[in-house]
Amino acid sequence: MQCTILGSGDAFGSGGRHTTCQHLTSGAGTLLVDCGASAMVALGRAGVSASEIDGVVITHLHGDHFGGLPFLLLYEQVESERSKPLTLAGPPGVYQRVMEAMQVLFSGCPSDWRFPLTVLEMTAETPVEVAGFRVEPYPVVHSIAPTHAVRVSDGAATFAYSADTSWTDTLYRVADRADLFVTECFGYDEEQAGHTDWLTLREKLPGLTAKRVMLTHMSAPMLDRLDAVEGVEIARDGLTVEL
Repeated sequence: MQCTILGSGDAFGSGGRHTTCQHLTSGAGTLLVDCGASAMVALGRAGVSASEIDGVVITHLHGDHFGGLPFLLLYEQVESERSKPLTLAGPPGVYQRVMEAMQVLFSGCPSDWRFPLTVLEMTAETPVEVAGFRVEPYPVVHSIAPTHAVRVSDGAATFAYSADTSWTDTLYRVADRADLFVTECFGYDEEQAGHTDWLTLREKLPGLTAKRVMLTHMSAPMLDRLDAVEGVEIARDGLTVEL
């Protein structure tokens, strides 16, 4: 499996980073894990065609994690020649929320898709099959419920992602022996409801059994303190990792 970090920023694009989007490829297929508001720009910059994507997994219904979907779907509807299926998986109500956003952004946009679109509503700890990947959602603690951390496996490698969450011991299970665990780290030393800070995460690192741990979704104050961070990798837009 190959993982490309298309967007590693927070909701505000701190540090000039794109909003959250991870691109996974393997023999199983091609998957986006979250599709933040700037995802189409990030895809273009990385030279990735939206039409190559087989599935999209959304962890929660905040705009910096799903706001790129109206643009992606509209592009596939009116600009591309897509005919192959697309699977969308997310929390209950994901399709309704995406369509509400699409009508706000592109009033009158048709929803009679030219390509087969399958929608899967995820519930915690119930695995689903998305575009050839096994996706396991886990409940985490954010300002919107449900928010799901996910483990994504192609049978040979496992990618794990915290989504947005304050620290919860559930993350030990999410990261368990994963090839790569990407975890949000919004703050450095200031606790904030629904988000993790570096000083808290640093205390938890010995218990994380993932082969690699990578920080993402960092605020401007966190980015300013990266010189004080040790023992983990730092996500950046365009970074590609072989799992």
